[in-house]
Order: sequence, then C-alpha cells, then structure tokens
Amino acid sequence: MAGKEANATFSLEGEDHTFGNSVRWVLNKNPHTAMCGYSVPHPSEEIVNIRVQTTGELPAAQVFREGVADLMTICDHVQDVFTKSVEKYKKKNNKGKGKGKSDAMEV
Repeated sequence: MAGKEANATFSLEGEDHTFGNSVRWVLNKNPHTAMCGYSVPHPSEEIVNIRVQTTGELPAAQVFREGVADLMTICDHVQDVFTKSVEKYKKKNNKGKGKGKSDAMEV
C-alpha cells in the first residue's frame, strides 16, 4: 500500500460517545479492521477521536468511510422498522373507535 496509511486517527467535532461507540462497533465488525477504538478527550468538548488500524489490505480512510456508510444503512433500517411498527400499532388500536379521541400512542 504505497502512500496509503493502514493506521489513522480521525478527530470529529460536534460528536460524542453515541457516535464514537456506534462507529467503533461497526468498524470492529469489518474484516479489514485489525483494531478500532475511540476516545473523548474531555467531557466538556464535543470531539471524538476514532483510531482505526487495518489489516493492511485497505487504507484506514477507506475502511472508516465504509464503516460510517454501514452505520447510516443500519440507522435507516432501524428507522424504517420503527415507523412501520408505529403505523401497524396505530391501525390495530384505532379500529372501531370512530373519530373521537384515540388511545393510540403519539409519535
């Protein structure tokens, strides 16, 4: 990998443990990742440092981008499943109630 770094640290502003831990989990599932960890340097700063060490087959930047894209796919799927479940719940619990006040949950 001439000129392609197998190890890198990415500093992201405006993020916290929620994003850092989620990306870490996804990246550690990637077969091209040898190690991935994250840290938040100080609790009052919204900065996450994500360290990626690859197996050497792909550059760390590519593995990181793929991991973030995978996380976005997972989040989209969770949102779709949640939305469909809420719609199903509302349909099931609104049968026969007319136009009056519904006991269905508000989302």
